[in-house]
Amino acid sequence: QVHLVESGGGLVQPGGSLRLSCIASRSILSFNVVGWYRQAPGKERELVAGSFSGNSAKYADSVKGRFTISRDNARNTVTLQMNSLKPEDTAVYYCNGQVFTAWGTNNYWGQGTQVTVSS
Repeated sequence: QVHLVESGGGLVQPGGSLRLSCIASRSILSFNVVGWYRQAPGKERELVAGSFSGNSAKYADSVKGRFTISRDNARNTVTLQMNSLKPEDTAVYYCNGQVFTAWGTNNYWGQGTQVTVSS
């Protein structure tokens, strides 16, 4: 059983910053991809940022230049630094780990943490 536990969500004013952290119950090197998704009310869950096992990263166009994903392999932690937050960033943010297999991709999810950007 794999557990991903997020922390760091909250309420912030537009233009502010938040830092989300995710701790995995096993080595994050065992995942092909670790990253963050978000889901706003009435919308589908979308990729925010992903960190690949080769240390490359991918970002949604809407967060490029504002969000930064980083990983600490020794501490099994993935962090999302969010700057210049906008009201449209309001969503539940989920930590995600993916393992590629010959039969498809196994996805592991955290419980989610609420981020609200509002004045």
